[in-house]
Amino acid sequence: MATLKRGRDYRGFILLSILLGTRREAWAGHIFYSLPEETDTGSFVGNIAKDLGLEPRELAEHGIRIVSRGRTQLFALNPRSGSLVTAGRIDREELCAQSARCLVNFNILMDKMSLYPIEVEIIDVNDNSPRFLTEEMTVKITENTAPGVRFPLNEARDPDVGTNSLQSYQLSPNRHFSLVVQTGDDGAKYPELVLERVLDREEEAVHHLLLTASDGGDPPRSETARIQVTVVDVNDHVPVFSLPQYQVTVPENVPVGTRLLTVHAVDLDEGVNGEVTYSFRKITQKILQIFQLNPHTGELSTSEGLDYEESSYYEMEVQAQDGPGSMTRAKVIIIILDVNDNAPEVTLTSVSNSIPEDTPPGTVIALFYLQDRDSGKNGEVTCTISENLPFKLERSVDNYYRLVTAKNLDREKLPVYNITLKATDGGTPPLSMETHISVNVADTNDNPPAFPHSSYSVYIPENNPRGASIFSVTAHDPDSHENAQVTYSLSEDTLRGAPLSSYVSINSDTGVLYALHSFDYEQFRDLQLRVTAQDSGDPPLSSNVSLSIFILDQNDNTPEILYPALPTDGSTGVELAPRSAEPGYLVTKVVAVDRDSGQNAWLSYRLLKASEPGLFAVGLHTGEVRTARALQDRDALKQSLVVAVQDHGQPPLSATVTLTVAVADSIPDVLADLGGLEPPADPDDSDLTLYLVVAVAAISCVFLAFVIVLLGLRLRRWRSSRLLQAAGVGLAGVPASRFVGVDGVRAFLQTYSHEVSLTADSRESHLIFPQPNYADMLLSLESCEKKDPSLTSIDFHGCKDEAENIQALDCDYCSWLN
Repeated sequence: MATLKRGRDYRGFILLSILLGTRREAWAGHIFYSLPEETDTGSFVGNIAKDLGLEPRELAEHGIRIVSRGRTQLFALNPRSGSLVTAGRIDREELCAQSARCLVNFNILMDKMSLYPIEVEIIDVNDNSPRFLTEEMTVKITENTAPGVRFPLNEARDPDVGTNSLQSYQLSPNRHFSLVVQTGDDGAKYPELVLERVLDREEEAVHHLLLTASDGGDPPRSETARIQVTVVDVNDHVPVFSLPQYQVTVPENVPVGTRLLTVHAVDLDEGVNGEVTYSFRKITQKILQIFQLNPHTGELSTSEGLDYEESSYYEMEVQAQDGPGSMTRAKVIIIILDVNDNAPEVTLTSVSNSIPEDTPPGTVIALFYLQDRDSGKNGEVTCTISENLPFKLERSVDNYYRLVTAKNLDREKLPVYNITLKATDGGTPPLSMETHISVNVADTNDNPPAFPHSSYSVYIPENNPRGASIFSVTAHDPDSHENAQVTYSLSEDTLRGAPLSSYVSINSDTGVLYALHSFDYEQFRDLQLRVTAQDSGDPPLSSNVSLSIFILDQNDNTPEILYPALPTDGSTGVELAPRSAEPGYLVTKVVAVDRDSGQNAWLSYRLLKASEPGLFAVGLHTGEVRTARALQDRDALKQSLVVAVQDHGQPPLSATVTLTVAVADSIPDVLADLGGLEPPADPDDSDLTLYLVVAVAAISCVFLAFVIVLLGLRLRRWRSSRLLQAAGVGLAGVPASRFVGVDGVRAFLQTYSHEVSLTADSRESHLIFPQPNYADMLLSLESCEKKDPSLTSIDFHGCKDEAENIQALDCDYCSWLN
């Protein structure tokens, strides 16, 4: 009920303040509000969202909150309305005591790092009544005291200010005393009891009075104290202090119980009238708990520890009273000296524990408040951080400081910064305090994947299995999380009209390359690829590397014999070796190639099998078939040779060819002897063979007749042509032995370009006659007819004989076929 009654006293004032609207001012970036004390929790103070230029819903978006330096949160934000409201009961007297103006300062933090100073004035309401130090006062007056003498009384105290503070005193009606109120230099009112009539102890030994103290509130509040006036015998002297004012200066760290000073008063009376006692007169309850006064000695000492930060100055009054009750007053002033007994305090208001590495210089990382409860140099605080960090300190409003980035950050160099804020005061010795802030540097995708090398060369053997792993590439991305997740791909390109992806694939996660084909060195020998490594950042970054795949040759191709060429029916050719051939005579040459390369294509030749061992030899590297010794009459006409061609691969591969060499001095001899080579005819195939031979002979005769007619026409033109004359001169240098002996037989066989092919191992001997070329023969005849001096008559006749032999050859051959 007392609380409700007190609430009615100032409810009208609060209602009036709300109706008129709280007063708000703004200056120099400050926002000012005023509010009556003792308002209910949640009372409206001001529209903070409007004053900050925001909508109520934006308060949460900007992370707006109150930052208060005090331990008690007096105000709160209403997120719905965007208003500043009270967080609890606000008592002006508790906050500001009897200061004329009570201001509460705090800050609004927006976007974690922006501060807006707020100042709220707490308006006093009459919520306190005047209070006397004691409810009963005792005054002793001698009966011979003359009227008009004043006796000081204990004054009342009202913690309110202005008109709500103590305004007047009133004494209960009586016929011996009146009341006078004195006003001190500080505005305080001191009541004094004035004796109006002489007292008679025998008539009335004790007088009871009431003293009422009233404030100026609406409605006013008052308090009453009882006064007991005792009439005593005559007391000639009053106590007198040695000093009108006592003052002492002590450090705040003096031990409890330390004697600060001693007040001393002297009373010249004797006996009980001269006995002086000391007591506090004008003092608050709080001071009464800190100090104690010895009533007999006047020693003033501490009963609790002093704290400069709570109060640096104490003022009180002590009174000295003798036995009869005569009193005198003296003022005591105690000045507290500050001692550096408080370390600086660092209060973190806002901290960003994680910042992206691309944060520009000047970005605020942390906002903190520095304070030292000491004063003077002891309260001067400096804050430092390590110099080798990419951060710096900047001062904000009041004692707020900001930790900002001074340089660009790189997470790949240092992902976490442990920052130590060291606050040091200016005391002697200085005190300091360290606060640690850990800042994680969040990764941004600022590094593309990097390959260890700019290019790669891979060597794989041909005929590799499909799907086999052939190589692996790895790209490293120094970023983290998804920014470091690398995927691999192959650039789009074609090879022989087909995409490269049909030849080689890559695992997008591991970078392992797989062959999708079995490569053939003989088809292509290298592949040029470009591998792309791309991270998963936003936006993604990528890098490329060139990859050259070289196919290594394997010995997978056997030598291929080009000469002598094997006909489709599998028969072997016939080579001619004259009986007069000397050792080393070149019979023929085996020509072979190998599609492989390197040592896999190095070929060597050897005679694998011969019907007459030791008669022929094969060049190891040339494949030339030469006679190893002179031919003898006992050597068979038909010689069969098996030549092997082998490469140098591992393992080596080889091919063989069978050669048939006819040993004879002339072609007629060959033809005469070839009949003996024919195996006995099979009766079942004789008719078919006869028809084939007759057809071949007829075609050859017709062709020979055509050649003779053509030869006659060319001979007539040659005689009259300068070109043939020149050719005749040139033919003069031809050796005469071209159509003589062995050389003549070779020329004939070369003219036919190996048209004579004998199948020695088949059941039927078989002759093939392509179109003969008689150009060489014609030139030889003509050269004979031109009586070239270089030709002897023997040679000339030899040429003619050779020509006649050639003409007869066809006839003999036809007769042999028949």
